[in-house]
Amino acid sequence: MQFGIIARKFSSSATVQSAIKNVTIIGGGLMGSGIAQVAAQAGQNVILVDVNSDVLAKSQKSIGANLGRVAKKIYKDKPQDGEKFVAESMARIKTATDPAEASKSADLVVEAIVENIDIKHKLFKQLDEAAPQHAILASNTSSLSINEISSVVKRKDKFGGLHFFNPVPVMRLLEVVKGAETSEETYKSMMEWGKSVGKTCITCKDTPGFVVNRLLVPYICEAIRLYERGDASARDIDIAMKLGAGYPMGPLELADYVGLDTNKFILDGWHKKFPDQQLFKPIPLLNKLVAEGKLGVKTGEGFYKYEKK
Repeated sequence: MQFGIIARKFSSSATVQSAIKNVTIIGGGLMGSGIAQVAAQAGQNVILVDVNSDVLAKSQKSIGANLGRVAKKIYKDKPQDGEKFVAESMARIKTATDPAEASKSADLVVEAIVENIDIKHKLFKQLDEAAPQHAILASNTSSLSINEISSVVKRKDKFGGLHFFNPVPVMRLLEVVKGAETSEETYKSMMEWGKSVGKTCITCKDTPGFVVNRLLVPYICEAIRLYERGDASARDIDIAMKLGAGYPMGPLELADYVGLDTNKFILDGWHKKFPDQQLFKPIPLLNKLVAEGKLGVKTGEGFYKYEKK
C-alpha cells in the first residue's frame, strides 16, 4: 500500500556511496519504474524487468519525463547540464523481459510486483538460482511478511525488505525491513544503498505493515467504522483530522486516493493471519463499496465522487 501524498523537495545528491552498483528491478509499474529512476540518477546501472514490453516502453517514457522535471529543478540555470543529466541517467537503464537472465549480474535485486505470495515465491525461487551468490534479494512489499516471502530462498541471510513510497522519486522515506535471518552485513548494505539513492531510511522488524502502514491502515479503518456507525459525516471526519490533527488529507480522502480495494486487500490479509486482532476485523461498508466497484479516485467514486479525467 503506497501513500505518496505531499510533494517533497528532491535531494539531488547522495551523501553515502553505495557498494551496490548493479541493480535489477522486477516490475515495470509505478513503483518499479520509480525505483529504477532513483537508482539510475544516483549513478547505478539498472535493469528494469517486466514480462510486458509495452509496460516497459511506458515506464521508460515516464522515467524520461520525470528526469526532465528533476533536471529543470537542479539545473534551472544550466539547461545543457540538465540535458546531460537526463541522457546519462537514461543510458544507465536497460530493460528486459526475463527476470532470471536480468539478475545474473546484479548486486541487488528488488522485486516490485503484485502482492501475491504465490507469485512472489515463484519469482524468488528463480532469482535465488540465477543471481550471483553475493547479491541481495529484496521485496518492496507493503503488506506481506518478509519472512514468509523469503521462506523459499536459500540465501535468507541476504534477503530483506525495501519498502518505498509512491511516487518513489519524490517521497523521501524508505523502510528497511529485517527478516528473522537477515544478516547484519545485508542490513547495513541495504541501509547504505537506500541513502545512496537519496532516501531517509528507517528500520523495522517483520511486523504487519511495518511502521507506516501498521499505523495508517488501522487509522483509515477506524475512520471508516466511525462513518459506518453514523457518528459523523465523511466530510466532517476528514476536516476534523486535517484541522484538528494537522494531517494533509483526511482518512476517508486518503482511503479513496489509495483505493478501497487496496485497503480491503490488506485488511483481509491481516485478518486471516491475525483473526483475534480487533483492529483487523473486516468492515461491512468497505466490503460493500468494493463489491459495487466503488474503489475511490480511480473509479470515480468511493466515499466521495470524482470527475473522471
